[in-house]
Amino acid sequence: MTPSVGAASAQGSILELRDVTLRFGGVTSLAGLTMEVRERELLALIGPNGAGKTSVLNCVSGLYRPQEGTIVLTGRDGARHALDRLAPHRIAGLGVARTFQNIELFRHMTVLENLMLGRHVHMRGGVLSGGLYWGRQRDREVAERRRVERIIDFMNLEPLRSAVVGSLPYGNQRLVEMARALALDPHLLLLDEPTAGMNAEEKESMARFILDVHEEQGITVVVVDHDIDVIMDIADRVVVLDFGRGIAEGSPREVRNDPAVIDAYLGRKADAP
Repeated sequence: MTPSVGAASAQGSILELRDVTLRFGGVTSLAGLTMEVRERELLALIGPNGAGKTSVLNCVSGLYRPQEGTIVLTGRDGARHALDRLAPHRIAGLGVARTFQNIELFRHMTVLENLMLGRHVHMRGGVLSGGLYWGRQRDREVAERRRVERIIDFMNLEPLRSAVVGSLPYGNQRLVEMARALALDPHLLLLDEPTAGMNAEEKESMARFILDVHEEQGITVVVVDHDIDVIMDIADRVVVLDFGRGIAEGSPREVRNDPAVIDAYLGRKADAP
Protein backbone atom coordinates (compact mmCIF):
# COMPACT_ATOMS: atom_id res chain seq x y z
CA MET A 1 0.00 0.00 0.00
CA THR A 2 1.51 3.30 -1.06
CA PRO A 3 1.59 5.96 1.69
CA SER A 4 0.00 9.09 0.28
CA VAL A 5 0.86 12.63 1.28
CA GLY A 6 -2.05 13.34 3.55
CA ALA A 7 -3.24 16.26 5.64
CA ALA A 8 -0.42 18.24 7.18
CA SER A 9 -0.09 18.26 10.93
CA ALA A 10 0.35 21.74 12.38
CA GLN A 11 2.50 20.44 15.25
CA GLY A 12 6.14 21.19 14.62
CA SER A 13 5.56 22.50 11.09
CA ILE A 14 7.00 25.70 9.70
CA LEU A 15 5.11 25.58 6.38
CA GLU A 16 1.76 24.06 5.44
CA LEU A 17 0.23 23.69 2.00
CA ARG A 18 -3.42 22.64 2.04
CA ASP A 19 -5.33 21.62 -1.07
CA VAL A 20 -3.17 23.83 -3.28
CA THR A 21 -4.19 23.84 -6.95
CA LEU A 22 -2.29 25.74 -9.64
CA ARG A 23 -3.44 25.87 -13.25
CA PHE A 24 -2.04 27.41 -16.39
CA GLY A 25 -4.92 27.50 -18.84
CA GLY A 26 -5.90 23.87 -19.35
CA VAL A 27 -2.76 22.53 -17.68
CA THR A 28 -2.86 21.65 -13.99
CA SER A 29 0.56 21.97 -12.36
CA LEU A 30 -0.54 21.28 -8.78
CA ALA A 31 -3.70 19.31 -8.10
CA GLY A 32 -4.99 19.73 -4.55
CA LEU A 33 -1.55 19.27 -2.99
CA THR A 34 -1.37 19.01 0.80
CA MET A 35 2.01 18.75 2.50
CA GLU A 36 4.04 20.21 5.33
CA VAL A 37 7.60 21.23 6.03
CA ARG A 38 8.70 20.56 9.59
CA GLU A 39 10.80 22.95 11.59
CA ARG A 40 14.58 22.46 11.20
CA GLU A 41 14.29 19.56 8.75
CA LEU A 42 15.91 19.10 5.37
CA LEU A 43 13.03 18.12 3.10
CA ALA A 44 13.55 16.96 -0.47
CA LEU A 45 10.92 17.26 -3.20
CA ILE A 46 11.42 14.74 -5.99
CA GLY A 47 9.46 13.50 -8.95
CA PRO A 48 9.59 13.12 -12.74
CA ASN A 49 9.86 16.13 -15.03
CA GLY A 50 6.64 18.15 -14.90
CA ALA A 51 5.62 16.73 -11.52
CA GLY A 52 5.16 20.22 -10.03
CA LYS A 53 8.27 20.51 -7.86
CA THR A 54 9.35 23.97 -8.97
CA SER A 55 5.72 25.09 -8.95
CA VAL A 56 5.63 24.38 -5.22
CA LEU A 57 8.65 26.64 -4.66
CA ASN A 58 7.18 29.32 -6.89
CA CYS A 59 3.91 29.30 -4.97
CA VAL A 60 5.65 29.44 -1.59
CA SER A 61 7.90 32.32 -2.68
CA GLY A 62 5.02 34.26 -4.23
CA LEU A 63 6.02 34.05 -7.89
CA TYR A 64 2.86 32.07 -8.62
CA ARG A 65 -0.48 32.49 -6.90
CA PRO A 66 -2.54 29.28 -6.70
CA GLN A 67 -6.17 29.39 -7.72
CA GLU A 68 -7.21 27.22 -4.77
CA GLY A 69 -5.89 26.24 -1.36
CA THR A 70 -3.80 27.92 1.33
CA ILE A 71 -0.09 28.24 2.10
CA VAL A 72 0.75 29.18 5.69
CA LEU A 73 4.16 30.02 7.12
CA THR A 74 4.83 29.98 10.85
CA GLY A 75 7.31 32.78 11.47
CA ARG A 76 10.15 32.99 13.94
CA ASP A 77 7.83 34.72 16.40
CA GLY A 78 5.21 31.97 16.12
CA ALA A 79 2.83 34.14 14.08
CA ARG A 80 1.12 32.47 11.11
CA HIS A 81 1.17 34.17 7.71
CA ALA A 82 -0.93 33.29 4.65
CA LEU A 83 1.71 33.37 1.90
CA ASP A 84 -0.75 32.84 -0.92
CA ARG A 85 -1.99 36.40 -0.29
CA LEU A 86 1.40 38.14 -0.16
CA ALA A 87 3.72 39.66 -2.77
CA PRO A 88 7.19 38.12 -3.20
CA HIS A 89 9.01 40.95 -1.39
CA ARG A 90 6.72 40.59 1.61
CA ILE A 91 7.39 36.85 1.71
CA ALA A 92 11.15 37.49 1.52
CA GLY A 93 10.74 39.90 4.43
CA LEU A 94 9.28 37.02 6.47
CA GLY A 95 12.51 35.07 5.96
CA VAL A 96 11.76 32.91 2.92
CA ALA A 97 14.81 32.83 0.62
CA ARG A 98 15.39 30.80 -2.51
CA THR A 99 17.68 29.94 -5.37
CA PHE A 100 16.55 29.27 -8.92
CA GLN A 101 16.91 26.45 -11.40
CA ASN A 102 18.46 28.97 -13.80
CA ILE A 103 21.01 31.09 -11.96
CA GLU A 104 19.59 34.55 -11.20
CA LEU A 105 22.56 36.72 -10.25
CA PHE A 106 23.65 40.21 -11.26
CA ARG A 107 26.39 39.06 -13.62
CA HIS A 108 28.14 42.43 -13.97
CA MET A 109 28.44 42.94 -10.21
CA THR A 110 30.96 41.42 -7.84
CA VAL A 111 30.31 38.57 -5.43
CA LEU A 112 30.32 41.01 -2.52
CA GLU A 113 27.88 43.36 -4.26
CA ASN A 114 25.49 40.50 -5.04
CA LEU A 115 25.48 39.42 -1.40
CA MET A 116 24.97 42.98 -0.16
CA LEU A 117 21.87 43.14 -2.36
CA GLY A 118 20.70 40.02 -0.58
CA ARG A 119 20.64 42.07 2.64
CA HIS A 120 18.22 44.64 1.21
CA VAL A 121 15.26 43.46 3.29
CA HIS A 122 17.24 44.21 6.45
CA MET A 123 18.29 47.72 5.43
CA ARG A 124 16.35 50.59 6.95
CA GLY A 125 16.44 54.33 6.48
CA GLY A 126 15.09 57.03 4.23
CA VAL A 127 16.31 58.30 0.89
CA LEU A 128 18.26 61.19 2.46
CA SER A 129 20.19 59.14 5.02
CA GLY A 130 20.84 56.39 2.49
CA GLY A 131 22.06 58.79 -0.15
CA LEU A 132 24.34 60.74 2.16
CA TYR A 133 25.64 57.65 3.97
CA TRP A 134 25.71 59.16 7.42
CA GLY A 135 24.65 58.52 11.00
CA ARG A 136 22.60 55.47 11.74
CA GLN A 137 22.38 54.53 8.07
CA ARG A 138 26.17 54.24 7.87
CA ASP A 139 26.24 52.13 11.05
CA ARG A 140 23.55 49.83 9.67
CA GLU A 141 25.42 49.30 6.42
CA VAL A 142 28.62 48.52 8.30
CA ALA A 143 26.72 45.93 10.36
CA GLU A 144 25.19 44.39 7.22
CA ARG A 145 28.64 44.29 5.61
CA ARG A 146 29.97 42.33 8.60
CA ARG A 147 27.16 39.80 8.22
CA VAL A 148 27.95 39.40 4.51
CA GLU A 149 31.63 38.91 5.27
CA ARG A 150 30.74 36.06 7.65
CA ILE A 151 28.71 34.39 4.91
CA ILE A 152 31.58 34.77 2.44
CA ASP A 153 33.84 33.06 4.96
CA PHE A 154 31.27 30.33 5.66
CA MET A 155 30.91 29.54 1.94
CA ASN A 156 34.69 29.67 1.30
CA LEU A 157 34.21 32.53 -1.16
CA GLU A 158 36.93 34.82 0.20
CA PRO A 159 39.22 34.46 -2.88
CA LEU A 160 36.25 35.42 -5.09
CA ARG A 161 34.73 38.27 -3.09
CA SER A 162 35.86 40.97 -5.57
CA ALA A 163 35.37 38.88 -8.71
CA VAL A 164 32.69 39.83 -11.23
CA VAL A 165 30.08 37.09 -11.03
CA GLY A 166 29.77 36.65 -14.78
CA SER A 167 33.45 35.73 -15.00
CA LEU A 168 33.17 32.86 -12.52
CA PRO A 169 32.86 29.15 -13.40
CA TYR A 170 29.34 27.76 -13.28
CA GLY A 171 29.85 25.84 -10.04
CA ASN A 172 31.11 28.94 -8.25
CA GLN A 173 28.11 30.91 -9.46
CA ARG A 174 25.87 28.29 -7.87
CA LEU A 175 27.67 28.80 -4.55
CA VAL A 176 27.32 32.57 -4.85
CA GLU A 177 23.60 32.23 -5.47
CA MET A 178 23.19 30.15 -2.33
CA ALA A 179 25.34 32.62 -0.39
CA ARG A 180 23.08 35.46 -1.53
CA ALA A 181 20.05 33.53 -0.31
CA LEU A 182 21.80 33.06 3.05
CA ALA A 183 22.38 36.83 3.19
CA LEU A 184 18.65 37.14 3.77
CA ASP A 185 19.10 35.29 7.10
CA PRO A 186 16.35 32.90 6.04
CA HIS A 187 13.87 31.18 8.29
CA LEU A 188 13.11 28.87 5.35
CA LEU A 189 15.53 28.22 2.47
CA LEU A 190 14.21 26.92 -0.87
CA LEU A 191 16.80 25.41 -3.22
CA ASP A 192 15.72 24.68 -6.80
CA GLU A 193 18.08 22.24 -8.56
CA PRO A 194 21.20 23.44 -6.70
CA THR A 195 23.42 20.77 -8.32
CA ALA A 196 22.07 21.10 -11.88
CA GLY A 197 24.85 21.19 -14.47
CA MET A 198 27.59 20.37 -11.95
CA ASN A 199 30.24 17.71 -12.21
CA ALA A 200 30.63 15.05 -9.51
CA GLU A 201 33.15 17.05 -7.46
CA GLU A 202 31.02 20.20 -7.56
CA LYS A 203 27.93 18.23 -6.54
CA GLU A 204 29.75 16.79 -3.56
CA SER A 205 30.86 20.27 -2.50
CA MET A 206 27.36 21.71 -2.87
CA ALA A 207 25.83 18.82 -0.90
CA ARG A 208 28.32 19.51 1.91
CA PHE A 209 27.39 23.20 1.99
CA ILE A 210 23.67 22.37 2.07
CA LEU A 211 24.24 20.07 5.04
CA ASP A 212 26.38 22.70 6.78
CA VAL A 213 23.70 25.35 6.30
CA HIS A 214 21.08 22.99 7.67
CA GLU A 215 23.02 21.52 10.58
CA GLU A 216 25.30 24.37 11.69
CA GLN A 217 22.91 27.25 11.15
CA GLY A 218 19.72 25.37 11.99
CA ILE A 219 17.91 26.55 8.86
CA THR A 220 14.91 24.66 7.55
CA VAL A 221 15.66 23.65 3.95
CA VAL A 222 13.49 22.46 1.08
CA VAL A 223 15.52 21.18 -1.86
CA VAL A 224 14.41 20.12 -5.33
CA ASP A 225 16.93 18.10 -7.30
CA HIS A 226 16.99 15.44 -10.00
CA ASP A 227 20.12 13.78 -8.64
CA ILE A 228 18.54 11.05 -6.52
CA ASP A 229 21.87 9.96 -5.04
CA VAL A 230 22.48 13.47 -3.67
CA ILE A 231 18.93 13.70 -2.32
CA MET A 232 19.08 10.34 -0.60
CA ASP A 233 22.37 11.25 1.06
CA ILE A 234 21.30 14.58 2.57
CA ALA A 235 17.53 14.56 3.13
CA ASP A 236 15.80 13.90 6.44
CA ARG A 237 12.51 13.29 4.66
CA VAL A 238 11.39 13.03 1.04
CA VAL A 239 8.07 13.98 -0.56
CA VAL A 240 7.40 12.55 -4.03
CA LEU A 241 5.20 14.39 -6.53
CA ASP A 242 3.69 13.10 -9.74
CA PHE A 243 1.31 15.08 -11.95
CA GLY A 244 0.98 17.74 -9.25
CA ARG A 245 -0.05 15.32 -6.50
CA GLY A 246 1.83 13.86 -3.57
CA ILE A 247 2.15 10.11 -4.06
CA ALA A 248 4.55 9.18 -1.26
CA GLU A 249 6.57 10.53 1.63
CA GLY A 250 8.97 9.16 4.19
CA SER A 251 12.62 8.60 4.88
CA PRO A 252 14.97 8.26 1.89
CA ARG A 253 15.08 4.49 2.43
CA GLU A 254 11.27 4.19 2.55
CA VAL A 255 10.77 6.31 -0.55
CA ARG A 256 13.45 4.57 -2.58
CA ASN A 257 11.63 1.23 -2.16
CA ASP A 258 8.08 2.55 -2.60
CA PRO A 259 6.30 0.84 -5.54
CA ALA A 260 4.46 4.05 -6.48
CA VAL A 261 7.75 5.93 -6.68
CA ILE A 262 9.35 3.23 -8.81
CA ASP A 263 6.30 3.31 -11.08
CA ALA A 264 6.41 7.11 -11.42
CA TYR A 265 10.08 7.16 -12.36
CA LEU A 266 10.22 4.06 -14.54
CA GLY A 267 6.76 4.23 -16.08
CA ARG A 268 5.82 0.71 -15.05
CA LYS A 269 4.46 -1.14 -12.05
CA ALA A 270 7.13 -2.18 -9.57
CA ASP A 271 6.15 -5.84 -9.84
CA ALA A 272 6.02 -5.87 -13.65
CA PRO A 273 8.45 -8.30 -15.33
